[in-house]
Formats: sequence, C-alpha cells, structure tokens
Amino acid sequence: MSDQADVVEEGRVRSRRGGRGARREMRSERTTKMLPALRRGLPFMEPMDEEQVRKIDKASMDILEEVGVVFRDPQAISDWKAAGADVRDGDRVHLDRGMVRELITSIPSEFTYHARNPENNLPFGKDHSIFVPMTGAPYLRDLEGKRRGPTLDDLATFHKLAHMSPAIHSSAHHIVEPMDHVVAHRHLRITYSSMKHSDKTFMGMTTSGKNAEDVLDMCEILFGKAFMETHPVVTGNCNANSPLVWDETMLGAMRAFNRRNQPVLCSPFVLGGANTPASTAPSVAQLNAEALSGLAYTQIIRKGCPAIYGHYLSTVSMASGAPMAGTPEISLMNFMIGQMARFYDVPWRTSNTLGGAKTFDAQAGYESASTMMAVMMSGANYMWHSAGWNEAGMHCSIAKFVVDAEQCAMAYRMAEGIRWDDFEEALAAIRDVGPGGHYLGHPHTQANFERAFFMPKLFDNNSVEQWIADGSQEITERALKEAKAILDAYDEPKLDEGVDEALRDYIARRERDIPAVDALNETH
Repeated sequence: MSDQADVVEEGRVRSRRGGRGARREMRSERTTKMLPALRRGLPFMEPMDEEQVRKIDKASMDILEEVGVVFRDPQAISDWKAAGADVRDGDRVHLDRGMVRELITSIPSEFTYHARNPENNLPFGKDHSIFVPMTGAPYLRDLEGKRRGPTLDDLATFHKLAHMSPAIHSSAHHIVEPMDHVVAHRHLRITYSSMKHSDKTFMGMTTSGKNAEDVLDMCEILFGKAFMETHPVVTGNCNANSPLVWDETMLGAMRAFNRRNQPVLCSPFVLGGANTPASTAPSVAQLNAEALSGLAYTQIIRKGCPAIYGHYLSTVSMASGAPMAGTPEISLMNFMIGQMARFYDVPWRTSNTLGGAKTFDAQAGYESASTMMAVMMSGANYMWHSAGWNEAGMHCSIAKFVVDAEQCAMAYRMAEGIRWDDFEEALAAIRDVGPGGHYLGHPHTQANFERAFFMPKLFDNNSVEQWIADGSQEITERALKEAKAILDAYDEPKLDEGVDEALRDYIARRERDIPAVDALNETH
C-alpha cells in the first residue's frame, strides 16, 4: 500500500494515512519519560471470603498474644515495656491484639514519594502502585552475558538503566553489590550512585543502624532536613528473621528511618516449609503476625510515620531444600496477603519477576511471568525486585533487566483497565469501514494506534523468514543490544553542584571515620 493520503470511496477508507513508514519511524523513537504511579483499574483477586480473612487475623493475633515475638534488641525491649507490652524471658514480647490494632491505625494508608525531580513524585498506597528493580545480587550477567562479580561501575549501569526505563519508578539501591569497595564503605557509594545517576525515588541501605543514619544524612543533604520531616523521600527494608524474631540490626535501621519520618518495609523473609509451616494458610498467619509486630513497632518509634506491610515469599523444595519461585502457593499467598493488608488499611509490598533459572531462559520467563501476573492481580503497592532477578537473587541479568522493565510496562497497561474514552469514535469507525473493509488507514486508527495495543519492542513477532534475515536473534541477544542502545542514549540528570560537592565531602569524611575492612568480599 502507498503512504499517500486516504482515498475514501462511498464512505469506506481504502488506504492508510501516514502509512507503514510513518508508524515505523514513530515506533523507533525511544521513550524514557517515567510513567506515573500505576493507578489500578482492575478488581483484585481475593480468594478468601470475609470469614477466612478474620480467621487469619485471629490466628495471627493469637500468635502475637500467646506465642510472642522475640525482639533481640535492648532499646526495642525498653520501648515495648514503656508502651505497656508483656515482656517475658528477657526479650519475648507478647502483644495484646487491642494494642496492635490501635498502633497500626496511625499508619498512613497513602502518601506521596518525593523525588529529586518533582515530575517523578509518586502517589502511593490504596490504588496506586510502583515498580522497583531488584537489589542485593552478589553477581551479575553483564553486557556480554558473562556471569561475574560486580563493581561500582556495574551498579551505575543498572541505575542508568532504571532511570531510562519508563515503567521503573525507582533506582532502588544496591541492585548489585559493588565488590570493588570495602563493605564498611559500600552503603555510602551505593547511596550516592542512586542519587547521582537517576532523579527518581530510591531505597536506603539498612545493613546497620549507623549505615541507615549515614543514608539519611545524605538524604538531608539532597532534600533538606525540614523537608524530610513531612515528605517521604527514601525507603528502607527491614527483614524479620522468621519464625517470629526481629534482630538488633534491623530494628536499629528501622528506628533510624522512622525517627526521620521515612517509611520502611516490614518484611518477614519466608521460606515456605522451612521457616514457616508446610502449608499455605498457616504460613500466611505466621508472616502476618510477624509483619504486624514490625508495623506496630514503627508506631512506637514515631506515631504517624509511614510504614509498609512487607514480605519476601518463596517456597522450599522438599526434595533439595532450595528456594523456589513462580510456584502456585506463592501466588496464593500474594492474593491472601493483599487481602490482609487491605483489611488493616495499610500499603503493602511484594516481590515481582522472581526466578531460579541460571540463565535468561524459558524457566526464567515462565517463573517471572507467573509471579508478575499474581502480583498484578493481588494489588501490591510496592512491587520490589521488578527487574533483573535471576538465580534466586544470586545475580542480576542486564538482559533480563531490560526485558523485565518492558514487561512491567505491559503489566502497567493491563492493570490500568479498560479504556472507554474513545468508545463512540471507534463505533463510528465501524460504520465508516463497513463489511469487508479495513481500519488501517482510518483516522481513528491513525490517532490511536500507538496506544491501542501494546507493542513490545523486545519480542519478535515477524515471520520466520524476516527473523532469519535479521540475524536469527533470540531474546537475550536482542535484549543486550537494546541495553547498549539505552546506555548510549543515557543523559545524566545532573545534581546541583553544591549538593553534589556536599555529598562527596560527606562520603570522604565518613570513609575517613569508618575503619575500612580489609577483605573486600566480606558480607554485611
């Protein structure tokens, strides 16, 4: 068909305006502007009825009252005693259900994340959700597909990819561990990389209470102390040690964040069948108790500070003991936890696109797709580990990162729900085209084709002949090529010179103050 103007005969559009060439040119333009926070337009998947929700709630409250939760931290024990909690055996806190319910009522059900670039601020909670990349990988698969230890430059690469990915709302923090820097100083370099290479919101290290304080000091340099008193700008993650233990490291970091009015994810770390019962519903009852105990403590620290119901979910192979991803029980637990978080009216986090595959293969795709669909239907607000996760979190794959980011954009579009704004115009097009015609050149198609149907860039939908002619590239090769193109197009969102200098001065001073650890491969 020609690219000439439409020819209309007897009210029917017979050729396209702009045509194939114009659409190809428009498709090739790289879009990097961040999508707004997802506002959900689909109903949630809720497998429990009201009676079952209350059954989980009662079981969790029974655990808190009768079994108790260990807080291995003198300051937390002192805080709980001052609040009137029943503390036994030195560090086991038995929490009255009435106290827990009262404490969590002061957690905001929604708030706004404020970014360095105000255009990237994000409404959060209720129907609003955000996608956040994976973190914590001790290895990566690089731009050549090689598995190796990461450097600070590799971390910067991932922060740049996160910045350039429209559906990724955060630069997170240590997407990969920079093994070329001593452990004691990494949190400083990681935080600076998050701030420097992206102007989206980010996460803060919680590897110790003091490290968390350093992160928050750097946030004060970037945003201002007074601003942080009333504006969430960074997110911390605090993991419970399932079953039913909170340790001093996590609690110290939690206090650092909450005292400055910054949110933390209160996240039980679930290995279903190993540190929870080998059954789905009782596992949810336990992790719900753990999450509630953490959420309640945030309000002991500072009433009204934002906090997020969290968890990390995996199930354990009863054959090998290895953690698994993408299993049906994980999906069911996500659905159930979403119901519980809404029951308590608090925002919640989950983990997205998880996989145990060792390469970016079919297993990685199936596991990630299964997890993502459940996450989208569960109604999670903070969708962490949304790009790059593979090998049970042992490596972050650049190829998988960029494909996952595109999958997040596809999931974003689905979760927005059905669009009705052009319904009458499209019905009019049916009358224009009539029986036997086509819509390719109709003005409605020309006006709407870009948004009508999501067109993934990294999936190949050409004929096999065209695929062969293009070099028979499989998904990993296409993804690495795309990653290189993204990095070539990266334009750093420059920090204010004075702020940048203050941040670098702070890092230099703290690195002088903190004793360096000789072994670069020491873990936190």
